[in-house]
Amino acid sequence: MKRGLGLGVGLGAAIGVALGVAMDNLALGIALGVAIGAGGGLATENARPGKRKDDGSGGDGGVSTSDSGSDSSSDCGSSDGGSCGDGGGGD
Repeated sequence: MKRGLGLGVGLGAAIGVALGVAMDNLALGIALGVAIGAGGGLATENARPGKRKDDGSGGDGGVSTSDSGSDSSSDCGSSDGGSCGDGGGGD
């Protein structure tokens, strides 16, 4: 159950309101409280033991191992050295 983010934002907003009233700047207090609470909530949500973001991905750690074997040059199938898709002349 994902509740770390919601809990962090809620607590951050509550603390931000209290600080904003104390500093006489409610908007800044709420903004900072929500931002810090969201960061803390995400950190605690991702730090739970036994929970990995890549569960069921195959175990390669997200590293792509596919190699197409082609280089960066364009190969149009012609050996005459002309440009590919140069189109026709016109009228």
